[in-house]
Amino acid sequence: MVKRAALFALLGVAAFAGERIVSTAPSITEMLYALGLGDRVAGVTTFCSHPPEAAAKPKIGTYLQPSVETILALKPDLVLAEKSMIRQAVSLPKLRLNVVEVDDATIPGIHESIRTIGRLGGVSGRAEALCASIHSGLDYVRRQTAGKPRRKVLFVVGRTPGKIEDLIAVGNASYLNEVLAIAGGMNLFGDAVAPYAKVSLEEVLARDPEVIVDIGEMANTAGVTEDQKRAVVRLWGRYPSLSAVKRGRVFAVASDIYVVPGPRVVEAARELARMIHAPEGR
Repeated sequence: MVKRAALFALLGVAAFAGERIVSTAPSITEMLYALGLGDRVAGVTTFCSHPPEAAAKPKIGTYLQPSVETILALKPDLVLAEKSMIRQAVSLPKLRLNVVEVDDATIPGIHESIRTIGRLGGVSGRAEALCASIHSGLDYVRRQTAGKPRRKVLFVVGRTPGKIEDLIAVGNASYLNEVLAIAGGMNLFGDAVAPYAKVSLEEVLARDPEVIVDIGEMANTAGVTEDQKRAVVRLWGRYPSLSAVKRGRVFAVASDIYVVPGPRVVEAARELARMIHAPEGR
């Protein structure tokens, strides 16, 4: 498999049209299916649930701990991974796996990842069309929000269940920082260097967000009820001095469109724009 990939590189061929592709990240799985390569997917992580047919594929383990043994057993022509230290073990030469890493940590990175996968799959035309569609969709959201107030947004991606403690918020290096800007918001912790930063309740109170989007205890989005979402809103209601609470702009969300950087980024931008510019009291 490695020799075959090397031969393609030596010949200057842009595409390595692997018939058996293993995806080690939900974002990559979504890109493969969006490019019409779903029939070539041989394995995915336990977190790959979109589109629904991806969930039926053989599982290679979790996003953070893929099983090298399982990947080897699937005999893939190509293993696609996000650029991450976590999966360095998968790319060890002795495993004789053809591993290609993509970096989808930013919106430009999403486009480049789609193009890379498109070249490898021999569907560059589809990749360019998908990138054009994403660009057009995001540009439309940007134009729609251009003249509206830019509200301060706290996006919570983690915290202690049932409590406003151990908060993890979107920082500057997350692609969501870019999406918030497109949606007409200002990231409350856009000055945090990390993609996701640990912040204190005291900092939140001092910075006074005008909008709160909380996915903190709903990372597993399947089966989340409206009652659970209302409970999160009530949780923030304990801090009535916050502008977001006073104006009824606290939103509990349970969708992986916000945490999977890929083809559905336009959907994420549209939903964030709706929340950011919601009328007072909704």
